[in-house]
Amino acid sequence: MLRQLTPSIFVAPQIDADVVTQAAALGVTLIVNNRPEGESPDQTAGETIEAAARAAGLAYVAIPVSHSGFAPWQLDALDEALAKNGDGKALCYCRSGTRSTLLWALARARAGDSPDEIAEQAAAAGYDIAPIREMMHALANRSQ
Repeated sequence: MLRQLTPSIFVAPQIDADVVTQAAALGVTLIVNNRPEGESPDQTAGETIEAAARAAGLAYVAIPVSHSGFAPWQLDALDEALAKNGDGKALCYCRSGTRSTLLWALARARAGDSPDEIAEQAAAAGYDIAPIREMMHALANRSQ
């Protein structure tokens, strides 16, 4: 269920409290919820995941990403959460893991990472960043 993008970033489809425990055992110190509340009736509520994270001694942040796209504040929020997490590992999740992967990819491109390397990392975890490829290049070009 957990897919590794980098040594410190995991992504996953919708998680539950048991997955929080598994993530903690892998050294995860931060849970990032990229799923809007009430997106589907079968999703585990963010407050349930937050409670499980806190009980396991993990930090938790919600940065909801809807299907309408990405905004600079979401990239800022992810950067801030990861910076506060220091060298710790993070698990980002949404319905399928795709929006979490795309948000991470945009943030990394904006930070100046190579879009080609980001695409390779995402592909190795089973995610396709093609929908945001042009946006990544634009962000990467701005950072240079």
